[in-house]
Amino acid sequence: MIEFKDVSKTYPNGTKGLQHINLQIEQGEFLAIIGLSGAGKSTLIRTINRMIDITDGQLLVDDTDVMSLKGKDLRRFRRKIGMIFQSFNLVSRSTVIKNVLSSNVPDMPWYKTMFGLYSQEQKLRALEALDKVNILEKAYNRCDELSGGQMQRVALARTVNQNPSIILADEPVASLDPIIADVVMSDFARINKDMNITILINIHHVDLALKYATRVIGIRAGEIVYDGPASEVTQEVLNLVYMGKAVPTSTDKVEIEGMVINNG
Repeated sequence: MIEFKDVSKTYPNGTKGLQHINLQIEQGEFLAIIGLSGAGKSTLIRTINRMIDITDGQLLVDDTDVMSLKGKDLRRFRRKIGMIFQSFNLVSRSTVIKNVLSSNVPDMPWYKTMFGLYSQEQKLRALEALDKVNILEKAYNRCDELSGGQMQRVALARTVNQNPSIILADEPVASLDPIIADVVMSDFARINKDMNITILINIHHVDLALKYATRVIGIRAGEIVYDGPASEVTQEVLNLVYMGKAVPTSTDKVEIEGMVINNG
């Protein structure tokens, strides 16, 4: 279980990233977090693995107070949580399977890491992870030979190979065209169902959020204004979350890290 108890985050410049968040997430849920840019979506998911520290309240993961963790305990805790970003963070000149195998590195002796001495069991697990996202045939291709959608699926396979209990995804399909974004979201949904991994996705595209997630969290100005089933999200709810502005979908132009990308 992930539990936020009256959690707030105030940045050094006084900006309030989160305000009085109370939230419980059970193991195996698939949550989509929606809201305007700057609403606090990324801040929310990044507090879970301590990429961002909270300033007030308490955040528990499996009854562990996240803010109490330090050093080796924090590193061990983070091994249970996979993180996927907009950028794929792959070694482009390396093969797909080597990128997936890299998730084993934190648990390996330094000399095995230096020489890439992976066991047969590790290689088989990496291939199984690639199979789970339907990209097994690319295992020995270099990553710079892949499309954007294929690279994101490799990033997902690498995270699955980590054997996490939680996956946090920060706009994982924002830079993909609508068809490929739909495919990648279906991969997330299948992994959530087949492996009972809790998945929290901060997503710009409301249509994909409602299609694949089972629960939606709507954030506005750092506060939760909707928490409920995806099937119960109405236009009234969207007006509340987006303050009456146009609701973004996978066919819109979206702004990503200062660039405008046409997803249509």
